[in-house]
Amino acid sequence: MSKFAKVITIIFSFLLTCIYPLSASQGGRDVEVGFSQGRTAKQIIISAIEEAKISIDIAAYSFTSKPIVLAIVDAQNRGVHIRIVADKKSNCGKYTAVTYLTNHRIPVRLNDKYAIMHNKFMIIDGHSVQTGSFNYTQSAASRNAENVIYLRNQVDVAEKYIREFNRLWNEAVENKSTY
Repeated sequence: MSKFAKVITIIFSFLLTCIYPLSASQGGRDVEVGFSQGRTAKQIIISAIEEAKISIDIAAYSFTSKPIVLAIVDAQNRGVHIRIVADKKSNCGKYTAVTYLTNHRIPVRLNDKYAIMHNKFMIIDGHSVQTGSFNYTQSAASRNAENVIYLRNQVDVAEKYIREFNRLWNEAVENKSTY
């Protein structure tokens, strides 16, 4: 590659990184990115839950974050329909957040069809998706290097996640543990 082509490539790459974040929020589309250090990841997740008006479907490997769990219960109390499918091995203890959610009459199913059901995503109102490496745990917020991306008003993406959520939900079993 010639020196001129390299310079053009660098300039083009720089412009894309500057322009794309601006265009991502135009036309009813909004993209937020956060990381666990600095609390932006957890705050994006809680904001997504607080924005929900109709429904939240959650696929999660693990739940231990009290602020996230309390935001989910608050959403249910606002009338938001919630469904959760979680990894069975990580969430079958007596004193888990999943048990807490079940005790609050939130439908939870546990999936044991895989070595680990390692998904971490939420579908908000059927049109927005929060995903990333962030487990819904205290460690993800305080000890790990994790990331979150929240894609608002992206129905085409949400439809794909809805199909996957429903597949995971249908193969999982209801959590009947209450204490």
